[in-house]
Amino acid sequence: MREGVDFDAAIAYLGHLVEMGISHLYLSPIFTAAPGSTHGYDVTDPSEIDPALGGREGFKRLSDAAQAAKIGLILDIVPNHTAFSLDNPWLVDVLRHGQDSRYAPHFDIDWEAGPLVLPWLEEPFEALADQGKVIRSGETLRLGELAIPLRPGVEMEDPQELHEAQVWRAVHWARERDGVTHRRFFNVTGLIGMRVEEQRVFDDMHALLLELLAEGRVQGIRIDHIDGLADPAGYLVRLRAAVGETPFWVEKILTGDERLPDWPVEGTTGYEAAAIIARVLADREGAERLHAAWVDQTGGAATFHEAMETAKGDVIRRDLAAELYQLIGLARVAFAPRADVDPGDEALREAVFALLRAFPRYRTYVAGGTASPEDRALMGQVAQEAGATLRSGEVVDFIAEMITDPQNADETALSIRFEQVTGALLAKSHEDTAGFRWTPYLAACEVGADPDRPAANAADLDDWAQVQPGTGMILTSSHDTKRSEDARMRLVAWTHSPDDALSLIAHARSLPQAEEVPANVLWYLVQSSLAIWDRDDAELDERLADHLTKALREGDEITNWTHPDAAAERAVQVCLNALINNWRHETPAALSRIVERGEQLSLCQLALKMMLPGSPDIYRGCEATHFALTDPDNRRPVDLEALHAAHAAPGLAGQKARLLKLLLTLRRDHAELFANGAFRAEQGAEGLVVRRSGPLAEVVLCLAPGGSAVKGTHWPQQDEAAQSPLSLSVLPAETAIGAA
Repeated sequence: MREGVDFDAAIAYLGHLVEMGISHLYLSPIFTAAPGSTHGYDVTDPSEIDPALGGREGFKRLSDAAQAAKIGLILDIVPNHTAFSLDNPWLVDVLRHGQDSRYAPHFDIDWEAGPLVLPWLEEPFEALADQGKVIRSGETLRLGELAIPLRPGVEMEDPQELHEAQVWRAVHWARERDGVTHRRFFNVTGLIGMRVEEQRVFDDMHALLLELLAEGRVQGIRIDHIDGLADPAGYLVRLRAAVGETPFWVEKILTGDERLPDWPVEGTTGYEAAAIIARVLADREGAERLHAAWVDQTGGAATFHEAMETAKGDVIRRDLAAELYQLIGLARVAFAPRADVDPGDEALREAVFALLRAFPRYRTYVAGGTASPEDRALMGQVAQEAGATLRSGEVVDFIAEMITDPQNADETALSIRFEQVTGALLAKSHEDTAGFRWTPYLAACEVGADPDRPAANAADLDDWAQVQPGTGMILTSSHDTKRSEDARMRLVAWTHSPDDALSLIAHARSLPQAEEVPANVLWYLVQSSLAIWDRDDAELDERLADHLTKALREGDEITNWTHPDAAAERAVQVCLNALINNWRHETPAALSRIVERGEQLSLCQLALKMMLPGSPDIYRGCEATHFALTDPDNRRPVDLEALHAAHAAPGLAGQKARLLKLLLTLRRDHAELFANGAFRAEQGAEGLVVRRSGPLAEVVLCLAPGGSAVKGTHWPQQDEAAQSPLSLSVLPAETAIGAA
């Protein structure tokens, strides 16, 4: 939704979905968001459907049309935060009335720290006042372009006195780093945390959603950023009671061997599925060789874990300093009544810092109660690792104990906030910092992936599948993946052809324009260009330039968002332009070979995705080819007419569309088998063999990600068989038993 896609535009997609055999249309947030929002996750009013999309009537038209087409609707909701801006009517009421506002309990604000800090000014308040830009205008205080509501009954006119009499303080934007008094989304100060653990807040945040459910207009729910909530488990229990049997999925990023907690959900949104698919299609020896070459050429960290540990320290100090100081303050209050230990300020700072840096997952789930045995063991390991970095681990141990077994309100407050901060820290460190610094193989630098485990085998895939609930989502692309599914498969192909990969790096390094580009940036530049390479794309240069600027600033090594280094960024852009012009003039054979292998792997990925236990989630445009980098590149407009015609298109776009339609038909015709049948993966003579088996039939998929062709019963078509990297067979049960 948004950027030209409103409810009426969405109606136009329904015929295409029916034709493909897709069951549900999955919408990004539809509630009123900040004016001009490109994504909708900055909700300003959860009690209203956004007029910019067509409002309540527009949604009714879409719902009616979807029901007529037998297409369900899944809504994406954002319980964790709303927009921290003057467009948020609930927040405006709080700015006027402070803690007397009906909505004051809705927002996660630290009122004990003083007035609510608004880091919205382009200049310090005093500078604006000296310039005569702070003026009372009726019941608002104008500060440059801003008009912030005033407390009722305050009659003074002096700007400084008037400002000090408010429940808020307007400050220069640079103060957001360490001076905010509201809970943010990660380090995004423009979003404010909501306290949905409180019943009244839950009711107000979900009232409209529950109305739509009661009207039969919504058939499923996706819950954004579940780990930001104070009590995810409690929230989900409350939501389940409110929505009954309506299915819902949580955006939960699982790390390593972490399992989804015992929550009343259908499953996750599927990032771990994307990770295992990419790993099982990668070439282990090729990935290892590229890794060794990268370390040799760049002098970078030997493991991603090392790079992330460095990134964590940087993120805590640079981006999450406000959260660090708040945790130190909460720890200081929690220690106050204790007679057995009296830590000083530095001891508290280094203990909290060490615990945050050592924490390996998004969070534990104590929720102010008592930790599970698993969380207790995890926190014990974290405390041991954190304490080993200090002269004494005593304070670390005491804080860890408060987090896992809070004994009073102060310790509970520390426990809850620590759990909320660890998720923000890991996401910023892993996905948004280290993932742009550690660059030997970018397909592994993905949401929910572990770059230190770039490859997997059939047994790994089988082990993963056996513990899946079978009702979770299986995604390969989303609005948040760092590369779209087809772009990622080109990078997986990078591991299949390490000689070609290294020749592309050597060629780029030989360009005179590359002299001022750091080696790890050059690796990133080459892979990003490969991922979306299309000599006929008129926007390719601009897309890559915009992406490289974002990647460099997120990596925060040679430039950053708040203090960009124009010369460093320009050097990378000049090198990028030279490389793309060179490729256009004479496309390297190595590039063509990797692109061709990537196409084969895209088909393997699609077939494997449709065979895994769960519900495949097909991101917009991915019915055909979709080559994109991280947002906003992956949210560009989709050509609906091209999607309609994709099944008859030549090349990969047509092959993907035909294969998808065939597999969706297969899933429909054998619904019971795909819902409840057994899944097995094993290494066969030709490649990876995946089976879905039931009492009446068995579906057998054979993949040859290494590039050899295989022949199949249903796929590929005869004219495509010679080059197909996969085969698909449907066998009756008795034949399947004999064949096995």
